[in-house]
Amino acid sequence: MSGNITLLDEALAAAKAEGRAALVAYLPAGFPTVDGGIEAVKAAFEGGADIVEVGLPHSDPVLDGPVIQTADDIALKNGVRIADVLRTVREAHAATGRPVLVMTYWNPVDRYGAERFAAELAEAGGAGCILPDLPVEESEGWRKAAGEHGLATVFVVAPSSRDERLAVITAAGSGFVYAASLMGVTGTRESVGHQAADLVRRTRATTDLPVCVGLGVSNAEQAAEVASFADGVIVGSAFVKRLLEHEGDLAGGLAAVRELAGELARGVRKTG
Repeated sequence: MSGNITLLDEALAAAKAEGRAALVAYLPAGFPTVDGGIEAVKAAFEGGADIVEVGLPHSDPVLDGPVIQTADDIALKNGVRIADVLRTVREAHAATGRPVLVMTYWNPVDRYGAERFAAELAEAGGAGCILPDLPVEESEGWRKAAGEHGLATVFVVAPSSRDERLAVITAAGSGFVYAASLMGVTGTRESVGHQAADLVRRTRATTDLPVCVGLGVSNAEQAAEVASFADGVIVGSAFVKRLLEHEGDLAGGLAAVRELAGELARGVRKTG
């Protein structure tokens, strides 16, 4: 099975061919409900996202800030399971034909079984997995399973990563490199900072993989700023916040997600 890593590569290459960064949206599965979460992913694509990361809600999300933690708590209280995450990927991909990845901590995948998870994610049409807490040194089993099923394995690099470490991480990854723009957890911020541009420069020196920047981007201006030096702009908390602000009003929440995706899509297309 070739999987959908090719679709991911094509989406990133198409954005590059247009002289812009790709817009990558993040939304947790099961929030506000499983069905609502599927519609939210579709809305992000309709608004202009090129790629969507579907989060696997976790009880101890070390990288995630309060907004995503709140959404994860709601999803977990509603009993979201890995089957629901895979259904979200399947239905969102089937409806849009676009690349959908899963972002997850390693523990749930390890418990589920790496080979089983890779096989089922590929069968659902998933393009790959972002594993923020899986050390490269312990990733061989997962990478083998992912490779066999045509899935990308996206690793996260941070401003604290030394150049030698960046080379080790990027050599093991595929699809793209997730560059965390600053130390700390996800969330919207006033400024994305200069650390991100420096990290992208240092990461590019070690790999030909596209480098996408996340953590802190929440509006069109910040998206344009990051798009000026990165291959992709990743936005999560700002989308989740829009859904939280429309609690109990799914139609309003979906409209807000679509609107934000549109604003950000225009942002990544700004030049100069």
